[in-house]
Amino acid sequence: MRGWGWAALTVGLASAGLARAEVVDQSPGGFQVQETAEIAAPAAKVWTAIGQWGRWWSSDHTWSKDAKNLTLDLKPGGCLCETLPDGGGVRHMTVIFAAPGKQLLLDGALGPLIYGGAAGHLVITLTEKDGKTTLTEVYAVGGYLKGGLGTIAGPVDTVLGQQLSRLKSYVETGKPG
Repeated sequence: MRGWGWAALTVGLASAGLARAEVVDQSPGGFQVQETAEIAAPAAKVWTAIGQWGRWWSSDHTWSKDAKNLTLDLKPGGCLCETLPDGGGVRHMTVIFAAPGKQLLLDGALGPLIYGGAAGHLVITLTEKDGKTTLTEVYAVGGYLKGGLGTIAGPVDTVLGQQLSRLKSYVETGKPG
């Protein structure tokens, strides 16, 4: 399997450097994971960086092996899409709600989840206080995957935690870490 290979999903969460990350719930029919990080920047700056998805997301977790091929249009109906060689592409997620600087809801199945009958919602919430932003992301997935969706909750949590760490670094230093 290319892109989001199963082995790549198993990297340790400890390297992510997050304040909190957890598998909130898991069962054969689905799971929910949550990551939270405090970012030393105003919510408007974090929002802008979220829209620059291809600048901070890891190329290791793309189908094309190049995060620069990722784009996100921060408006309802907007696509978190990836271009592939020879005119191909992937629609990873679709924006279903966008409140700039406050909350973003995306609908879709990330990585290997696209090969099963899984559907998911990624909710990104920004809360600003004293010039810092707490970013909380909750990814809820339900449906079917051979062996049960709950079996990959931990690895998905790890990957999302790593990406949140990269976003934090990107916002604070201009580099994804």
